[in-house]
Amino acid sequence: MQIEINQGLIVLAEGDITEEETDAIVNAANSRLRGGAGVDGAIHRAGGPSIMAECRRIGGCLTGQAVITTGGELKAKHVIHTVGPVYRGGTRGEADLLRSAYLSSLKLATAGGLKSIAFPAISTGVYGYPLAEAARIALATAIDYLRDHTDLEVVRFVLFDRRTYDAFAGELKKFI
Repeated sequence: MQIEINQGLIVLAEGDITEEETDAIVNAANSRLRGGAGVDGAIHRAGGPSIMAECRRIGGCLTGQAVITTGGELKAKHVIHTVGPVYRGGTRGEADLLRSAYLSSLKLATAGGLKSIAFPAISTGVYGYPLAEAARIALATAIDYLRDHTDLEVVRFVLFDRRTYDAFAGELKKFI
């Protein structure tokens, strides 16, 4: 599923983000940038040790912010590491922090002259963010960004399973 916004595309795909050929893929990282489970572990395993070496030099990343490293052995040239919030009921600024994680990643891609970026569903795994709400925030942030910026051509959401894809597709239909 895809929609055109301004001069860019938002695309939903079910699959493995480590196989993406976009200029950058986004890693749902932890604040220490030390690798972990889920998409974070998969990216580090597939990309090899050069990604972790750069993460160690950077040292860390605050929740809602993003940093960029090489893509190592991945097809993508870069990995943008962002830290989404742990969901604690939605009353501790989680929505703003999740929006900031997506927005910081998009801004970093633009600053680096990148044309395409692929996101996972940030914070929806072990961080416990409710899927429909996370999808709505992710898509609204990307749509608003593409409305105001013409430098990014493709924003992909690469979703690990059918349940996640269906949640994102249901939310995207509300924007059409």
